[in-house]
Amino acid sequence: MKLIASLLFLFALPLFARDITITVEDADLKLPLEGAAIRSWDGSEHICDENGRVTINMPDNRQVVVQAAYPGYETGRLAVPVTGNLFTISLRLSGIMESRELVIEAQRPGTNETRTGRSIAVGAKEIAQTAEIGLIEDVMNTIKLLPGVGYAGFFNAQPSIRGGDPGDMSAALDGYYISNPYHWGGGFSIFDPRMVQSAQLSHGVFSARYGHTISGLLEVTSKKPSSEETQFELGVNTSAANFNLSLPFTNGGILFMGRTTYYDPVVELAKGLSNEIPELEVINSVRVAPYIRSTTISGNYRFSDNLELQATFFWGMDGVGVSFMNTSNTSELKSASGIDFDWTNYQGFITASLSWNPRNDMLLKFSAGTGYEDMIIDGDMSLSIYNKEFSDDFKRKYGRLLKTDAYQFENSTHISENDFLFNAQSRIDYDWEFSDGLMISAGVQEMYNNFSAAGVQRGFADIRFSNLRDEDKKNLINLLSLDPNNPDDLAILENLRIGTPLNYSPDSENNLFTTSGYILAEYYTGSRLSAELGLRIDHFVLLGKGFTLQSEPAVNPRLNLDYNLLKNISFLQSLNISAGTGMFSSINDNVFVAEERYDVREMKPNRSWTSVLGIRMEFSESFSFNIEAYYKYIFDRMYVPVGIGLDDLDIQPKFDGEGRVWGIDLMLQKIQSRYWDGWLAYSYNWTQYRDPGGIYSTMGISGGNRGNDWYFPPYHRYHNLNLIFNIKPVPRINLYTRFGLASGRQMVRRIGDGPESYPVLIYDQKNPGKSYLIENYYWPFVADESNRTTPSLPLDIKFSIYGNNNNGKTRYELYVAVENVLALVYNAQGNTSFNKYTGQVETGSSSAAYEMPIPIPSFGFKYSY
Repeated sequence: MKLIASLLFLFALPLFARDITITVEDADLKLPLEGAAIRSWDGSEHICDENGRVTINMPDNRQVVVQAAYPGYETGRLAVPVTGNLFTISLRLSGIMESRELVIEAQRPGTNETRTGRSIAVGAKEIAQTAEIGLIEDVMNTIKLLPGVGYAGFFNAQPSIRGGDPGDMSAALDGYYISNPYHWGGGFSIFDPRMVQSAQLSHGVFSARYGHTISGLLEVTSKKPSSEETQFELGVNTSAANFNLSLPFTNGGILFMGRTTYYDPVVELAKGLSNEIPELEVINSVRVAPYIRSTTISGNYRFSDNLELQATFFWGMDGVGVSFMNTSNTSELKSASGIDFDWTNYQGFITASLSWNPRNDMLLKFSAGTGYEDMIIDGDMSLSIYNKEFSDDFKRKYGRLLKTDAYQFENSTHISENDFLFNAQSRIDYDWEFSDGLMISAGVQEMYNNFSAAGVQRGFADIRFSNLRDEDKKNLINLLSLDPNNPDDLAILENLRIGTPLNYSPDSENNLFTTSGYILAEYYTGSRLSAELGLRIDHFVLLGKGFTLQSEPAVNPRLNLDYNLLKNISFLQSLNISAGTGMFSSINDNVFVAEERYDVREMKPNRSWTSVLGIRMEFSESFSFNIEAYYKYIFDRMYVPVGIGLDDLDIQPKFDGEGRVWGIDLMLQKIQSRYWDGWLAYSYNWTQYRDPGGIYSTMGISGGNRGNDWYFPPYHRYHNLNLIFNIKPVPRINLYTRFGLASGRQMVRRIGDGPESYPVLIYDQKNPGKSYLIENYYWPFVADESNRTTPSLPLDIKFSIYGNNNNGKTRYELYVAVENVLALVYNAQGNTSFNKYTGQVETGSSSAAYEMPIPIPSFGFKYSY
């Protein structure tokens, strides 16, 4: 009864509420401050319009406090009484400036803003609503909901951006480019939502200031400390604890942020219960509980009104350790399998920037940073099969090659590797407002990467006889005493596969120097037309052990035009059209493992030519609609065909890959609403790649194993839709709902009624005469572009309650959430699975590999002062 009474009380609050209008103005000039931020009594944030006004819902049965903030001004507070509807907050410039020229600073162009045809940005409010959910709270939860971003499923923070390879998305934190911004090998990003102020995804024709990608650039801005008051925030959620501590000092401040998971006690508790609950026995295979630990420190210091220093430090680590054994003792199969795996990953960096205004129409910015990544992996996997009898059908087809009626088979895989990367980067940027509405900008950047990889990888490959080299084919024909001119023997060879051990021992130590420079002009007069014309040049040099590779300079011109067609007509506030075209370049990370033995004679960056046409409409009531159509031609794309021989690997890096990409993105959004807000994002994408030097093989890196044909990449989906809906019946409650629809990924079309047996020759490299046959099963198939998995239908629900004390200084938030709710009744389906050693088919369809088959509950609590 207490719970029901409490809920009735909360939902009755609107009966004691009213709308008030607050105007924020300059205290001396009495000018409205457009864009001023109002933090309401319930913790929500609102932005003032062009008249410096904002309308907020307030309780009328008690006095509350709101805060107003604007860059360069002191924070203002207003105690809103129980009567009245119109109020004014006057802000004064922070600090005292005597005999000095007033300089109003703006953010650097192109950062943290949504611009049609260029980028889309999300702020702290959107990130808190959509990213603070799930097993691991992650900013990528928000990014994956934006138009142009492909559905990636669960435990995957690397989506495809407008048809690009997932690994091509570049990321930067406070201007520092991070080559591997992920935990757990890409399962989650390093961007904790509680350390992030805003994020911007640039996936169109963005400014020549930025590069190092041909698909998308994610720029993340960390939270900054308060220079006026001490602030503290503590958060606890399903799997991690977070804290933020902001300390002010004269002309600056410092902010400490940290996160650590606490799976350790949960795993130990589960192990203790496993004796009583048999379903928990699998937890005993976890030797080292999965963990993420990270810390971020940001700070700033203003030496004077025109000179400021900002710095960011990050360090994090993640890991896991597993040992697992499994046995099967059925009439069809007697086997034993095991896995022993350890993963540890470290990364850290520090970056700083110095911004100087030599005069009021110029900005000079110096940036520098250095960091490292250290990944250590050690794993073993084994499989043993005992006395497996050959089937009658197999004996009939291949009996004359058999020496016994049964076989025993052992296979093991081992990896022990250490990859280390050291990075240093610096850049200088100069902006000059040459005249009213015309800005000239230029800059240079130098990046240095030292990468080393050492270790051993041993595995096992199943190769079609037809894919072997001619010399290997002849040796096997002689070994098996077969005659290719005999139809029966030819049929055997057509079905024959070769099982051979693979050995790969990386031993690379490479130094990559990347030099970039740009110059651009931006024209904007406040009238209908604005334009940006820029030129960026990237150059790459790779110094390895015994070889040197150098690319041709990648020349990347870019042009953007924006035109306002209509403004303030009835309910339509503005109608803008944008068009852009430009070229982009990035180096494929696989060049880091290049070695002299691969005989790589050239190096080219991946290139793309992208064109975008967009229309944006803004309506009354904070509605906006944006639609963009794009076309992208990709060329000089790196791919690595891997030919598998009987005793070695034939690795052949190529730099002539192509791609054709086109699509449409649209977004309908409503923001700054008292009772509801959200957005609808839809994307259509068509992407195909071609590898002119590709081969048909079971292995390839970034492609290379599909021959010379055009093909859809494995991550491609035609349609992606996300509906984000926030309902706020009272200021203290928010109900967040996300519904998604993603069309399926391509899969092979199977032929026939079921799996068929085929011979696999287990080849003994040291003594070929001891090679022997085993029986495997496969389901014949053909490639079919129209055959795809069924659609994915993710549904997430999050219920949040907010609160604060009377003066608004102490705030809290409690949420409970469930991801993938529809998994109770539906999961995307792929081809049925079957046992390759027995041919036994599992009943029903199989869930697609990227899906989580069960709903995922989560919770969180946040306290701030």
